[in-house]
Amino acid sequence: MRKINTGKALKFAHIIGSTGFCAALLALLVLHASLPEPSKLEQFAMLRITMGNVVKWLLLPSTALVVLSGLFAMALNDIYKSAGWVWLKLATGVLILEGTLVYVQAPMERAGREGVAALAGEFDFISIGAILAAERNSAWVILGVALVNIVLGVYRPRLSRRNPN
Repeated sequence: MRKINTGKALKFAHIIGSTGFCAALLALLVLHASLPEPSKLEQFAMLRITMGNVVKWLLLPSTALVVLSGLFAMALNDIYKSAGWVWLKLATGVLILEGTLVYVQAPMERAGREGVAALAGEFDFISIGAILAAERNSAWVILGVALVNIVLGVYRPRLSRRNPN
């Protein structure tokens, strides 16, 4: 029986999670660009519900996979513990995680609930313009930080202190 290489399995999981994460953010940006005017209530509400589902079924599981596989890889590989690029990747990963939960996941889940409420006639989309701009801008910023994180993982720059002796 063939033994599974834990390091390669974690790297594969990290890559799959990163791909899903970026795909989910891009899907949300496409859906944002596709939103009709709030006056077209049914279409608008259905797209908002869809955005909530993208977060629930793609973005959050991908985020969890990236975080867990990255942390396990750091814990199991001593080389990563002394590599400066890994610590910078961890720092940007924390920013991505927090930004995703606070500025993408929470508003998108709220949007899904608001879409259902709007279809039931219980919600008014009067001040939605500012909310949509903030959501879109947050997704772009988080996607940018995620791309920096990916570049760090691919190119692995030397970011350690040099011994002057």
